[in-house]
Amino acid sequence: MPTPLNQSLADSALLTKSLPLGLLRAFVQTDAADDGLTPQLLAELKILARTPGLLVACNYGGTLCAAEGISTETLPLASAAIALRALAALPNTHAAVISGRSLRDLAAVSRLPAEVHLVGSHGAEFDMGYAHSLSLATESVLQQAHQALVETVGAYRGISIERKPVAVSVHTRSAAPDIIALATRQASHIAEEIGLHFIVDGSVLDLSVVEPSKATAMEHLRSVLGASAALYAGDASSDELAMATLRGPDMALRVGEGPTLASHRLRDPESFARVLAILFELRRAWLFGEDAVGLERHSMIGNGSSTALITPDAKICWMSHPLPDSGSLFAHLLGGDAAGHFSVEPVNSSQVLGQRYVDSTMIVETRWADVTVTDYLEPAPEGITSLVRVLSGTGRARIVFAPRPDYANAPFSMEARGAELHVVGTADPIILLAPGVTFSITSDGRHGTAAGEVDLREGPVVLNLRCGDTESQPAVPDDETGRRSAVAHHSRRWVHELQMPGVKPSLVRRSALVLRALVHEPTGAVLAAPTTSLPEGIGGTRNWDYRYCWLRDGSMTVNALVDLGSTAEAEGFLAWLTRILAHAPGPEWLHPLYSVTGAPLSTEAIIESLPGYAGSRPVRIGNAADHQVQLDVFGPIAELIDALSARLGVLSDAHWELMVQMAAAVLARWHEADHGIWEARRAPRHHVYTKVMCWVALDRALRTAARHGREPLPAWESTAAMIREEVLREGWDETASSYTVAYDSPDLDAAVLHIGLSGLLDVDDPRFLSTVTAVERELRVGPTVFRYRYDDGLPGLEGGFHICTTWLIEAYIAVGRIEEAWDLFDQLVNLFGPTGLLPEEYDPGTETHLGNHPQAYSHLGFIRCARLLDEHQKN
Repeated sequence: MPTPLNQSLADSALLTKSLPLGLLRAFVQTDAADDGLTPQLLAELKILARTPGLLVACNYGGTLCAAEGISTETLPLASAAIALRALAALPNTHAAVISGRSLRDLAAVSRLPAEVHLVGSHGAEFDMGYAHSLSLATESVLQQAHQALVETVGAYRGISIERKPVAVSVHTRSAAPDIIALATRQASHIAEEIGLHFIVDGSVLDLSVVEPSKATAMEHLRSVLGASAALYAGDASSDELAMATLRGPDMALRVGEGPTLASHRLRDPESFARVLAILFELRRAWLFGEDAVGLERHSMIGNGSSTALITPDAKICWMSHPLPDSGSLFAHLLGGDAAGHFSVEPVNSSQVLGQRYVDSTMIVETRWADVTVTDYLEPAPEGITSLVRVLSGTGRARIVFAPRPDYANAPFSMEARGAELHVVGTADPIILLAPGVTFSITSDGRHGTAAGEVDLREGPVVLNLRCGDTESQPAVPDDETGRRSAVAHHSRRWVHELQMPGVKPSLVRRSALVLRALVHEPTGAVLAAPTTSLPEGIGGTRNWDYRYCWLRDGSMTVNALVDLGSTAEAEGFLAWLTRILAHAPGPEWLHPLYSVTGAPLSTEAIIESLPGYAGSRPVRIGNAADHQVQLDVFGPIAELIDALSARLGVLSDAHWELMVQMAAAVLARWHEADHGIWEARRAPRHHVYTKVMCWVALDRALRTAARHGREPLPAWESTAAMIREEVLREGWDETASSYTVAYDSPDLDAAVLHIGLSGLLDVDDPRFLSTVTAVERELRVGPTVFRYRYDDGLPGLEGGFHICTTWLIEAYIAVGRIEEAWDLFDQLVNLFGPTGLLPEEYDPGTETHLGNHPQAYSHLGFIRCARLLDEHQKN
């Protein structure tokens, strides 16, 4: 089923689609010299457009329309009205008009829709009932002022008098200058005599019972609407009061002549309309992730300690330093150009001809007709990230280096020093070695950007970005070919040692390389994915940080590599786990996940300044699942030790001790409720998958002990039998004709397929056959399988999970439904990205790839299915 947009995004999308936005874009592009739209103003608008909550407010006459008046001749400029309405339709964006007009008159004349907040009487009138709350004494004073004005200035040519709820107005727009001066003096005198506030608002003179309160109105709107930044535009002295309240990232605009606090002046209302249109386009692009590249089309490079993502047109769009969960250096993936990128493109614009991995490596090659970019991360000492980009071809290439450290929150400057670009002001040294390239450096006041062009007919250009390196490097590109060859040789030698299945060997090879790149070699930990907050539903809030090592995911990842014949990753992972256990109060108190260093996670937080992939907020760092109880984790660890010892033919004392600890953890806590494999943010339950994995831990411990002559504890076998009996009894639901997510629940969960896949229940048992049918019927949609359909306590929906798809393929194979296994496997193969990578999920309704990318779960599940299908073919 399709994944719906977050409701506010959906409402905004529907409304903006109903607006003539093409007119706005054409209006933005018109040439209007000397209108006040300076480069500095545009740069500040770009920053303002990226604030979490934005309020755009302005005066009416003289700002939103050409002049003040008392009739429909003062309609707002059409372009301004469209832009203001469009801004108000965007999420977390509010628009307001604060005018000297009465609220009734403002609503009638402006004809602005309800989503634009209207405030009349210089900020005093927020609702129509305000006029009816005035006392008889106030009415008497206003009547007295009205009579005095009629008797003194009412007969002057071009002068008209209007009664408002809290004021009497003198309109002077049609009068001669000498008449205006005379009328102003006399009206001011009357106001002073009667005790009224005298307000000059453009061509309107107001004698008001309330003092100008646009400043108070502005503050009230900010507070009620929760705006974190505001823009105010006006043309009158009363507007200066509102401008005086602005601070921080706020912006003030003066329209027309006159003294002002504003740092920018616009020529006329039409110029202001252009500003509104530009602000809308900037904010819409920021909010909705303009032209977001499909997740599956991104390629990953890695070297065993660092990773980076590359778009199909060779833009480095995601990279963190120095650790996987450190702040990003490039976060274009989550925030566009403003969040940081490192781009290369041909000067003569042309289509990308293709992107591929160099065979059996993590080296990525992107090719245009006359430019080729080759990218890789080379091995470097711990704490150093070394990205190499080689430009070759026969054309000219443009380079844009725009780092934005710490999710674009850390200001810095940039300096050219010979053949090096230095990022100045960061915690770690960041240097781009670029011999032969001349850069021009610009700054927006917080961040620097370097741009340059090179002629590749003069030879290849080598760019080497080194982060965290305190020792200077020689700017000599001559040795790059040898360095690249060494990287390729090391990778190919590893691949050559793998035992590849005959089913889709090229995709299995690529999946193995992806899993290996997710192993953090300095520690042995394994990332679930190299990214954070790539959404499980476009526009939704299910956006999580996966740059950590889940005990479950890590065990399954290295176990997949053990199955292919590579054991070093598993041994490194178990050594990492041993170090964690040395500082834990007991194995039963293991957290579900840790940072790669083995430290517990910091508090989950939100990066407000990033709009998220395709406008999917929030962008999270950290993961609150760290505090959950997930008792299934002991099973995958025990399975890994069992598989590793079987592959090696020996069981080390250290690994046996780990196995004993996992069994002890199960004995201590298997009877407890937990949050389960899917980390539901709700009360713990007795999850069937968790109980199955507790049984797996004891079963594999018994199997390993028997294989290697170790002595099991007497309680292992009896407890395993007890768990099995309870799961088979309590986990079955008659109404669903299936095993379900938890005891006393009729809800299905794809993870319960493990009741048969694990060996706890015979795959020929009618209950398992019925469970497979139920999962297929309720959770499979086309090429994908959803985890579940029940309410998990989180808003929004998600796609199907590739790991669940692979479980159903395994189940088909196990129960002898081979044709259906092949069919679903082939459909899964068709979902791989062009360079052989898979994210976490897929939405069959919108045909959209979702979730963090690339995902270890997806690739390890695919490897297992390819192996099982290959074994079936051979047998």
